[in-house]
Amino acid sequence: LGKSPPEPANSQGSGGGGRRPGGGGSSLSVITEGVGELALIDPEVAKKACEEVLEKVKQLHGADGIPNGESCQIRCLDDPPGSRIQEEEEENSSAARTARKRQNQAKQSWLLRLFESKLFDISMAISYLYNSKEPGVQAYIGNRLFCFRNEEVDFYLPQLLNMYIHMDEDVGDAIKPYIVHRCRQSVDFSLQCALLLGAYSSDMHISTQRHSRGTKLRRLILSDELKPAGRRREPGGAVPGAAPDTGLSPSKRTHQRSKSDATVSISLSSNLKRTASNPKVESEEEPVRLAPEREFIKSLMAIGKRLATLPTKEQKTQRLISELSLLNHKLPARAWLPTAGFEHHVVRVPHSQAVVLNSKDKAPYLIYVEVLECDNFDTANVPARIPENRIRSTRSAENLPECGMGPEQRAGSFSTVPNYDNDDEAWSVDDIVELQVELPEMHTNSCDNISQFSVDSITSQESREPVFIAAGDIRRRLSEQLAHTPTSFRRDPEDPSAVALKEPWQEKVRRIREASPYGHLPSWRLLSVIVKCGDDLRQELLAFQVLKQLQSIWEQERVPLWIKPYKILVISADSGMIEPVLNAVSLHQIKKQSQLALLDYFLQEHGACTSESFLSAQRNFVRSCAGYCLVCYLLQVKDRHNGNILLDADGHIIHIDFGFILSSSPRNLGFETSAFKLTTEFVDVMGGLDGDMFNYYKMLMLQGLIAARKHMDRVVQMVEIMQQGA
Repeated sequence: LGKSPPEPANSQGSGGGGRRPGGGGSSLSVITEGVGELALIDPEVAKKACEEVLEKVKQLHGADGIPNGESCQIRCLDDPPGSRIQEEEEENSSAARTARKRQNQAKQSWLLRLFESKLFDISMAISYLYNSKEPGVQAYIGNRLFCFRNEEVDFYLPQLLNMYIHMDEDVGDAIKPYIVHRCRQSVDFSLQCALLLGAYSSDMHISTQRHSRGTKLRRLILSDELKPAGRRREPGGAVPGAAPDTGLSPSKRTHQRSKSDATVSISLSSNLKRTASNPKVESEEEPVRLAPEREFIKSLMAIGKRLATLPTKEQKTQRLISELSLLNHKLPARAWLPTAGFEHHVVRVPHSQAVVLNSKDKAPYLIYVEVLECDNFDTANVPARIPENRIRSTRSAENLPECGMGPEQRAGSFSTVPNYDNDDEAWSVDDIVELQVELPEMHTNSCDNISQFSVDSITSQESREPVFIAAGDIRRRLSEQLAHTPTSFRRDPEDPSAVALKEPWQEKVRRIREASPYGHLPSWRLLSVIVKCGDDLRQELLAFQVLKQLQSIWEQERVPLWIKPYKILVISADSGMIEPVLNAVSLHQIKKQSQLALLDYFLQEHGACTSESFLSAQRNFVRSCAGYCLVCYLLQVKDRHNGNILLDADGHIIHIDFGFILSSSPRNLGFETSAFKLTTEFVDVMGGLDGDMFNYYKMLMLQGLIAARKHMDRVVQMVEIMQQGA
């Protein structure tokens, strides 16, 4: 059975008397009658036996017969070997030609087979899109982007947009359909694309930038042309289920909103008219879809620029509170925090909780933002404004009890608050002075909720009745006194953020929620964000991507290193927002406030060195310290002082401020020659050079480095792509 000639009879061994392989006792069995003798089988019997075997094979493999389309030829043992030589040569030459043809086809389809395999992930797609010079391959990968999850592609959005701006047209044509499709689906994705396109095009010459593909795509995104098909926002913000498109061009489309929505919310179509003080606006009306969010961001950036002109921290803090108090008049609005991971509307900024962070030349500040979570940002209505019950100094007593007002009345009461854009003088000086006068009374009268009866009694100038204070306010003050611990930081005028950052997050959420008029709503959430002006956060965004990639690699390789990448929103080439690290303070603040060595601070916070709390914090410290030491080594992170290293409540070390990476250093002096920062205090927390935890630290360093080298392409390609045009 087979295509090869039969073997000689004595090939079974010198002893003979054996069976041919595969005989198995069937009719193909070989009967031996003596040493060296072999009885031949009758050809008809052999043919019949082979047909039986073939029939069984066909039954096992279905109607197609033998797998891979192979044919089985029946050959009898008594056929002369030379009788079919010519026939076999012809068959062999034909089979060789077929094999070569199949091999060539296989070589051509290997790349396609890779693209269609389960191994092909978004990292490979970005790599082939960047390195391939074949337009067909680039177009295929552009279509393949639609198959990946949105979160996977969003991670590489900076690389995609940078390639779109600075690489050839074939790459841009492959990327654009996906970007346009996603922008139609998500207003948040549209905002991020518009911001990144503007930031990554800023290094171009002004004449080149004006006519670049990135600028054209940015204009398209900011227009109303990329609204979801078949959905048109109605006056007042409502979106019907299936409203037909009007077919009007963006320049002719009119946008009208109700008076309450246009005044109480940040409706910016009313204040974006071309005026002498505002010549920057190109069109008479800005599209409604992104306008409120863009104006919200512009207002926050303008505050940071004005704070930088003040000399002292105390003046900056006072001005910040005043500015945010004015901003609250424009909230709630169709605005959101892009650093959050869920859809929501911004309803209030607790202005008294905002703090100015430490910075020598600039004025970054931290704010807390109250939001209401929603299912779909595009279709959900802007939440109704709930007036604050806190008594404020106002010009008219008629504006005090706003409860029960209708939308028109409420809009009228806020119509005196001016709407400003991104001009340097967004808020008038009179408003600032008035708010500064109001602030002391607002702080002294700090009750969170006052009943309507107490409001009536206070608004009466001549009444001497006692002021009723809500039980929630008393409960909050008592809980604050009980929760006071010896490790709380004291207030420092030169470092006002220390107290705010030291407070546990859950305690802060509870305290702000009790004081908020929106706190009773079940969808209420509290977010925080750091606003930075004058800093280029594009490099911070690249560092975030590298940290995220290393974190994924170490999880995949089961290396228990710990790092904390925080989200970055690049707004322009010199401004942005940063997600704060919760429940963490800098080593500088710890040393200044506690006057203790790091090990003594650990003992004070977590108990004796043999306690479970201390051992857990020590393990967290070792894992995070090893992780960030590797990050600093691989990225060549410089400017590592105690103000840029945080310690959280669980003992983790967290590095921040990656403004100097990849061989750059402060003022390009290059005085930091160490590969990473590992001080004597860090080693003491680990138990000393001879301790088990320090050996554990060294083992983690080695495992983490080997894992990072194994997947180095995933890290290197991100940095390589971002070098284009930078």
